[in-house]
Amino acid sequence: MLVKGEIQSTDIVDELLENVTQRDAEIGAFLSIDAVAIRAAAAKADLSLPLGGIPIAMKDNINVLGDPCTCGSKFLAENYHSPYDAGVTRRLRSAGVVFFGRTNMDEFAMGSATENSALQRTNNPAALGHIPGGSSGGSAAAVAAHFSPAAIGSDTGGSIRQPASHCGVVGLKPSYGRVSRYGLVAFASSLDQIGPLSRTVEDAAIILQAIAGHDPLDSTSLPLPVPNYLTNLHQGVKGLRIGIPKEYFAAGLASVVREAVEKEIVRLQEQGAIPVEISLPHTEYAVATYYIIAPAEASSNLSRFDGVRYGHRAANPADILSLYQRSREEGFGPEVKRRIILGTYVLSSGYYDAYYNKAQKVRTLIRKDFENAFAFCDAIISPVAPTAARKIGECTDPVQDYLADVCTIPVNLAGLPAISVPLPSDGLPIGLQIITPHLQESLLLQIAQAVENR
Repeated sequence: MLVKGEIQSTDIVDELLENVTQRDAEIGAFLSIDAVAIRAAAAKADLSLPLGGIPIAMKDNINVLGDPCTCGSKFLAENYHSPYDAGVTRRLRSAGVVFFGRTNMDEFAMGSATENSALQRTNNPAALGHIPGGSSGGSAAAVAAHFSPAAIGSDTGGSIRQPASHCGVVGLKPSYGRVSRYGLVAFASSLDQIGPLSRTVEDAAIILQAIAGHDPLDSTSLPLPVPNYLTNLHQGVKGLRIGIPKEYFAAGLASVVREAVEKEIVRLQEQGAIPVEISLPHTEYAVATYYIIAPAEASSNLSRFDGVRYGHRAANPADILSLYQRSREEGFGPEVKRRIILGTYVLSSGYYDAYYNKAQKVRTLIRKDFENAFAFCDAIISPVAPTAARKIGECTDPVQDYLADVCTIPVNLAGLPAISVPLPSDGLPIGLQIITPHLQESLLLQIAQAVENR
């Protein structure tokens, strides 16, 4: 409609801003949104560009020049504004995107419910009073509530796919190295990946097309050409072997989730797909492995938040040690402190080999499980989460929240691409996870499109 001149970018953002004004007080998707800057950007949008004039919301741990970047933490909420653009931000800016606000998240992306945000609570637009998932809960909620046609999130252990599943939208985690991490505030550098949340698979493909590619400022970014993700989007699933991992359908999976996924397996088979039972035998160790590796990397990455250069600074410290201790004590929330302490412990002298080194070996076994499975199938499907979105405040045990990512964490440990696609549901939203081999996003999107077509 923009290209045809039937509508202007200013018309779109005016309608979206009105939606935000009317409803975001009860949903809490945005931490900040500058209506004046958004309207100004829309007025001068270049519609000849691939995403010219399209508003996209940004998770608040991705740097956008001049914008706040709080990471959902008191540590950065007081006075930090981004001094540069992230790699993904640069690509979106060159594609003509209108940046549409900063979305809420679990503090420093540590959480599965957006309940760990130090700044506000986010409700699930599909069911107020329920969690939107996390840590990209604000991004998923913004898309589900029709505040923004799409949003950008980050995924370290399921933080795009799980909120997408809970809110009933599409959420894509690309292969590790496919999208630049430069300018993403690091949680766990060997696991983090940026990706889109959208209302359709095609929109996710279009955004991935814009953000994928090599970035010399990110040493983990792969110097490989980017295929056209729209070329095979509507090729269907006929003849494709779809792996069904028995470990993902074990005890603890809610019956409503199991039934929805099993119905989709039958439906894909009717379209010509070939279900293949597979095994990923080291799945049971994935959560424990993740909660050694991720906190260890977080402990290292978050050491830069010391009250010296930017962010929260304790008032009137007695000495430099007091400055460090009080700034971090006052600035970090309980979950961030918990993971820093855990990560520091597993990296400490005498425990490195017993925990961190062993976890890295198990990570290799989990990656090899996927390699072995893909010898027998083209893609793998599973639930995204073992249950639908729980009520806000219902879980008080951190370990139970950690287990909510049991189906998504192995993908990050292996560096694979995966997507959450909504399934039909009479109740709360449920997502189907599709996993493909490394850098096979085209196949991933092709299968996801077949799931979406109804």
